[in-house]
Amino acid sequence: MAPDRPLLFEPLTLRGLTVRNRAWVPPMCQYSVETRDGVPNTYHLVHYGSLAIGGFGLIIAEASGVQPVGRITPFDLGLWDDAQVPAWARIADFVHAHGAALGAQLGHAGFKASTNQWWPGVLEGVVPATQGGWEPVGPQDDTLTALDGSTVPVHGLDEDGIVQVIADFADAARRADAAGLDTVEIHGAHGYLLHEFYSPLTNHRTDRWGGDAEGRSRLILEVARAVREAFPADKPVLIRLTCSDWHPEGFAPEDSVELAKRLKQIGVDAIDASSGGLPGADITVGPGYQVPFAERIRREADLPTVAVGLIDDPAQAEQILAEGRADAIDLGRAALRDTNWPLRAAHELGLPNDQAPWAPQRFRGAWRH
Repeated sequence: MAPDRPLLFEPLTLRGLTVRNRAWVPPMCQYSVETRDGVPNTYHLVHYGSLAIGGFGLIIAEASGVQPVGRITPFDLGLWDDAQVPAWARIADFVHAHGAALGAQLGHAGFKASTNQWWPGVLEGVVPATQGGWEPVGPQDDTLTALDGSTVPVHGLDEDGIVQVIADFADAARRADAAGLDTVEIHGAHGYLLHEFYSPLTNHRTDRWGGDAEGRSRLILEVARAVREAFPADKPVLIRLTCSDWHPEGFAPEDSVELAKRLKQIGVDAIDASSGGLPGADITVGPGYQVPFAERIRREADLPTVAVGLIDDPAQAEQILAEGRADAIDLGRAALRDTNWPLRAAHELGLPNDQAPWAPQRFRGAWRH
């Protein structure tokens, strides 16, 4: 590292992937597939392309269903069909041409699937079948109330269903590779299917997929193993974890450390350390409130981590890295507010313009003082 060069702009290597800096974009759902077939469109090209031009290192695209019923909304991206690959490849080519790396978050929403677009002014709730929704799945049978007042059943996955989910995560990883993506992130957080299985708040099964911590964590470990085997050995696999349910009877930070150790043995390369996502959470929110989760896993599980959660100031991000609390920084809301955040951060942290991730087409806008 050059003297006084900000750590935020040092490259980070995971397996065969070297990311140009440590200012990363986490998955943030856009709910913009109006065709409802999971295929990325021009909006996604512009959205993710603008973040690449803006200087971010790694851009992880929004949660993408490994099954049609695994989408959060009917408007989500997908990687369950080979027909989706060419559109993903178009985005990957553009992102790479502007110096950034691209990943996809492989997800299954479980019983939080088939909801409406989470947009201002849009009525929140479960979309009924009459409006293009479907019956979700989860750890066990349950019921939900749809927007039209009808009752929607949640089907508890049987053995065959669980095996199919694992296979579909692996197949989605193969499609991500075929599209030229640099990494995949398994979505194991925020109350979606994999989290629903490892949290004691939502998994009440008594078979080998439930019960104690070993049984509850079996699904996420099997998915991680399948994805790692399906994805090229020189490309990293990341996992986003809910490191705390923020509930006295829920999944706790010490549990996340033990799970991270198991994931490391499988070959997972980094943990994207988030939290929450289930009812009953009592969360104390503030700047960098989830950083302690990344720090603890990094220290106790000896695994690279990504810090996320109300990190928006360049000096704050730099301090987290300088103190060894994480290896990279996810800028979520900050990236939505300012797609050029890394360029402003480089200026504020004193990085010379010729070392900042300026696209040549935009260099005329570089600060001159």
